[in-house]
Amino acid sequence: MADKKADLAGPGIGNYEELEKILPREYGSLLDRKDTQKAIFAAKNYIEENLCKELNLMMVQVPLIVDVESGVNDMLDRDGSRTPVQFHISNDYNKHPIDAQVVQAATKWKRVALKQFGMKVGEGICTDMHAVRKDYFLDHDHSAYVDQWDWEKVITADHRNLDYLKDTVRKIWKVLKGAEIHVQKLFPQLKTDKYPNLPDELKFLHAEEILDMFPDLPRKQRENAILQKYPAVFIIGVGWVLKDGYPHEMRAADYDDWVTETKSEDGRPMHGLNGDILVWNPVTKRRHELTSMGIRVNAETLKKQLEITGQLDFLKLPYHRGIISNELPLSIGGGIGQSRTYMLLLRKAHLGEVSVTVWPKILKEISAKKNIHVLE
Repeated sequence: MADKKADLAGPGIGNYEELEKILPREYGSLLDRKDTQKAIFAAKNYIEENLCKELNLMMVQVPLIVDVESGVNDMLDRDGSRTPVQFHISNDYNKHPIDAQVVQAATKWKRVALKQFGMKVGEGICTDMHAVRKDYFLDHDHSAYVDQWDWEKVITADHRNLDYLKDTVRKIWKVLKGAEIHVQKLFPQLKTDKYPNLPDELKFLHAEEILDMFPDLPRKQRENAILQKYPAVFIIGVGWVLKDGYPHEMRAADYDDWVTETKSEDGRPMHGLNGDILVWNPVTKRRHELTSMGIRVNAETLKKQLEITGQLDFLKLPYHRGIISNELPLSIGGGIGQSRTYMLLLRKAHLGEVSVTVWPKILKEISAKKNIHVLE
C-alpha cells in the first residue's frame, strides 16, 4: 500500500538509477534535428486547426502569470505537493504591488475566459499554453517546462454525462490520429514496422474497473498492464477514491468533476465525468499520457469535492464564487500535452528532443550514453 500512495503523483519513477534502466537501448532518432523541427510545427499546425474545427473552438491568448488573489492558478493535485512559482511585483515603489504566480496550467482561467470572450453554448476556446511546474521529478517525459493545448467549451446541464464526454474524447482522438497520418506523409521514415501506429479507436474504462483487474498494482503499473491489452485507453473517474482507499491519481477538487455517480457499460455504479487518454509508447515501452480532461464541476459538485478534500476555504476566492453563483458557464475542457504528443508522433525517446528546457546533468549524461541527445 505504501507503493500505491507514493505512486499517486508524479511519473512513477523514483530515481535516476531506475530511469537509466527504463530508457531504451539501441535507440536512434528517425529524424535529424532540422527535420524534427519541421515535423513539430507541421503537427502543431495540423492539431490546432483540426482541434478547433472538431470542437468548435477559436484560438485565444492565454496568461503566463496570474494574480495570486484571483484563485485561477492550477494546483494540479489536492495534497499541496506541487506549488507554483510565485514572485512579488513591487510596482510604483510598492504603492500598488502585485503578488503573482507563474501558471501551472490554464485550467481554471479558461472557464473565466469563456465568459470574458462571450462564448455561447457549443462554442469554446483553445490556447497555446506555456507553464512552469517546478515540483516535477525530471525524467524522459516530465519537464519543468510544460506546453499544452489548453481548451474549454461551454455546455449545458444536459451535456453533463458520460455520452457527451466520450463523444468529445473521440473527436480529440480523431485529431491525434489525423496528425499521425499527416506527419508520416511529410516524413515517410516515421512509418515503420518497429513502431506501430496508434489504433483507430480508444478503449473506455473506469478507473474502478482497472483496479478490479489489477488490485495489487500501483497506478502506473496498472496503466502499463492495461495498455498491454488495449494500446490506447481513456480512463474515466480520475480523482475519485477507489475501494483500495486511494484515487487512481490525485486530481484537484475545483475543476474536473470526479464525484458524480455514473455507470459502467455493464451497469455497475461508478464515479466521475473526467479522465485521461493514455497510450502505449512503443519507443519507451511504457505508459504515455497525452491529455487530462473532463466535464467541469458545477456548484453542487464543487462543494462536494472541496468538502472531501478539506478545502472549503477556497469558496472565498473569486473563481469559486463564480461557480457557486452560476456566473461562470458550465463547461468541458482539458489540456493536451504538446511536447508529449510530438514525442509520440515523431518516435522520440525523450521530451528534450522536441522541447528546449532545463535538465539535470545526470539525466543528460544518462541520455547521451543511450544516443538520446536533448536540445539546449
